[in-house]
Amino acid sequence: MTARMESPRLERPPGFVFRELKRAGARIPASRKGREKACPELVEGWDSRSVLHCEEIPLPRLAEQFGTPLYVYSATAIRECYRAFDAAFHELPHTICYSVKANSNLSILRLLAKLGCGFDVVSGGELERVLSAHRGAAKKVVFSGVGKTRAELTAALKAGILLFNVESESELAALAECAQATRESAPVALRVNPDVAAKTHPYISTGLHQHKFGIPIRDARALYARAASSKSLIVRGVSVHIGSQIIDVSPFGEAMARVAELVRALRSDGYKIEFIDAGGGLGIAYEKANAAEFSESVVAYARAIAEPLRDLNVHLLLEPGRSILGPAGALITTVIYRKANNGKQFVVVDAAMNDLIRPALYGAYHEIEPVCLDDAAPREVVDVVGPICETGDFLARGRELPRVKEGDLLAVLDAGAYGMVLSSNYNSRPRPAEVLVSRKSVKVIRRREKISDLMRNEV
Repeated sequence: MTARMESPRLERPPGFVFRELKRAGARIPASRKGREKACPELVEGWDSRSVLHCEEIPLPRLAEQFGTPLYVYSATAIRECYRAFDAAFHELPHTICYSVKANSNLSILRLLAKLGCGFDVVSGGELERVLSAHRGAAKKVVFSGVGKTRAELTAALKAGILLFNVESESELAALAECAQATRESAPVALRVNPDVAAKTHPYISTGLHQHKFGIPIRDARALYARAASSKSLIVRGVSVHIGSQIIDVSPFGEAMARVAELVRALRSDGYKIEFIDAGGGLGIAYEKANAAEFSESVVAYARAIAEPLRDLNVHLLLEPGRSILGPAGALITTVIYRKANNGKQFVVVDAAMNDLIRPALYGAYHEIEPVCLDDAAPREVVDVVGPICETGDFLARGRELPRVKEGDLLAVLDAGAYGMVLSSNYNSRPRPAEVLVSRKSVKVIRRREKISDLMRNEV
């Protein structure tokens, strides 16, 4: 028999917090049927339950109104994470260029643009999204990525972006050709590979010599000389990015020390280096996270980046993505079935690996919490799995959770980055809706797909 124990309340303030709903002031669906569908625990004795909210909105209300699976984002959390980064680097001239690949929803890009944020893009499609969200954003756009096409380079030249982070000799030649053809000058930084090991998943480590990204730092001076010889290219900076979801900040400092040494050498060669693009990669605590630790990690990250650069008089570019959006989002899902195979317990939910692929792709951990928390519920060890016809379709394996029933809601936390943006239509499953919450306001920022949407372009 499963032992009872006090259930820890997993929260991500200011975006996702538990609140006690009281009879007098609870704003929940009025009908009994609505309450049963949104959160069965609220039907009887619901005034003693803790309900997970996004800011001031109960998640059961959002599930009732928009269905599940559902991505929910907190605008306040996004703003606070952005401002934490901005404040941490106040001692250096800097621009935060949000990494669009983390979450490319237009409404989120607009929110960040209004805060003064720049953008890091890795494709022509991401550039189009940024320009659609805020037409004047091009002057704060850096274009990264190892395989930029000539069409993408040309579009970025015409848009007048801030900087091209060039990753190979061949790309440099292609950019020069495109710039000459469009009669534009291309501002260039070479992305150097510092051969610094980052302690992260091998699929998202990018700073070693065996990775496809960047130019070996020992070859950089020769390639800068080639760039400077072109009338269509303007040498403006040095770029580096060593990976993603990095918790230990010491590799950032090591990489910056090597970049600082290169900048001094380039300046001695006569090049005007104005920008250092430090990339992104700061990780978040997916397990037992708290706001105080996040603030401390941002400050430590800023210290590691800034210390080697203090005497260089450069403008620092930063490319955070996950650390701004990750804690600001959650995936809400409904329990469809419970089942047991030879004693192993499964909770089958309506979200799947096509909605959130990180657990299947990386073995990534996401905290999962019942939306309506019953502290008296017994705890059990379960696999939380989706409906897709793959054994790899899971959100959690061997996870201890409070016992949930069919029809209950679960929240998969820290899903704001690399969640919806990596979703697919595998098994012909329409993708979820997305909503953005700001205090008591809710805005649909992506409508739920229909099967007809999936087949529209097929002939």
